[in-house]
Amino acid sequence: MLRAMGCWQRLLLFGGVTLRGGGGAGVPLGGSRVLVCGRQLSGADSEALKQRRAQIMSRGLPKQKPIEGVKQVIVVASGKGGVGKSTTAVNLALGLAANDSSKAVGLLDVDVYGPSIPKMMNLKGNPELSQNNLMRPLLNYGIACMSMGFLIEETAPVVWRGLMVMSAIEKLLRQVDWGPLDYLVVDTPPGTGDVQLSISQNIPISGAVIVSTPQDIALVDAHKGAEMFRKVHVPVLGLIQNMSVFQCPKCKHRTHIFGADGARRLAQTLDLDILGDIPLHLNIRETSDTGQPIVFSQPESDEAKAYLRIAAEVVRRLPPPLKWRAIQIHCKLQQEHVIKLSLVMKECLSRKGDVPGPRDQTSKIRGSRSYADETKYGLLRILIKPLIFTEGYSH
Repeated sequence: MLRAMGCWQRLLLFGGVTLRGGGGAGVPLGGSRVLVCGRQLSGADSEALKQRRAQIMSRGLPKQKPIEGVKQVIVVASGKGGVGKSTTAVNLALGLAANDSSKAVGLLDVDVYGPSIPKMMNLKGNPELSQNNLMRPLLNYGIACMSMGFLIEETAPVVWRGLMVMSAIEKLLRQVDWGPLDYLVVDTPPGTGDVQLSISQNIPISGAVIVSTPQDIALVDAHKGAEMFRKVHVPVLGLIQNMSVFQCPKCKHRTHIFGADGARRLAQTLDLDILGDIPLHLNIRETSDTGQPIVFSQPESDEAKAYLRIAAEVVRRLPPPLKWRAIQIHCKLQQEHVIKLSLVMKECLSRKGDVPGPRDQTSKIRGSRSYADETKYGLLRILIKPLIFTEGYSH
């Protein structure tokens, strides 16, 4: 069967191995044998083959499209489970809303296998459907929430393969009626697998936040998580060092149970910032288990203030929403045109009489306008030109 295959087919099958003459003989490469074609590719053919392979690899990738009504998406991730990622995501969403009451905040739980947002946000029930057949998020503490936990029984395991998980993620991203949201906080599962890749390829993400404990084993996986987001061109806003220190409630002695400043050393290695430290405290665990997050139930506590500071740091590092970035770029271009036209106009008006310019043919068609008049009309056209946004970025 392999002999019947053409040269290009064999090349694509074996991953673009360098071809040499040899009459179809096999040559050892890394302990294995590969087929070698009987002719050598020219430089142009090799370049065409590379482009063809790139097209094939990118053919199945989805195009990024913003979630309707959502301005900015913040992903909370960790390379390892059990580091307090979901607790951080919940209190981060509440902190964003508490710091600015004018902002609408949503919370999306895409941890399909182990959704914990329903319990932490004290939410139960099935989402209702809108007139457009979209799921409406459940609301509590002023935060709109959506999770796979609303669609299955609390104790029912999700025994799904990868394709089914990808389909569920697509529905959670596209078939939810969020309404207008300033921030959507996404709680992702641990690791660097299909879910993270699917989200980063489907929607534009404003920034990712990496949560880790100071423990060396957790930091190794956090390093992988940060590098994964960089590979898919998602900006990493910084690291959160969770369970940084334990203070005895009786003697007030402070103990670094998981190590001291491990996340800070990792941040220096990755050239990132530390967004804040969260202590290992009983109140955080108890309030999360009872469905009353500490930012809501104990806003004046030191632990809640730590989350509020982190929320402020996240907002400070977020890039401007896509709409305003488009406005800034457009205004900058208009400003450059206005400056150039004003200089030409100034030069023309300084002359005496109507001096024909490069647009004299156009002037004859329109009437007896002078070059200075044409410049004025061109300036006005630019000043009143409406803003044009890229499709899908006008939210």
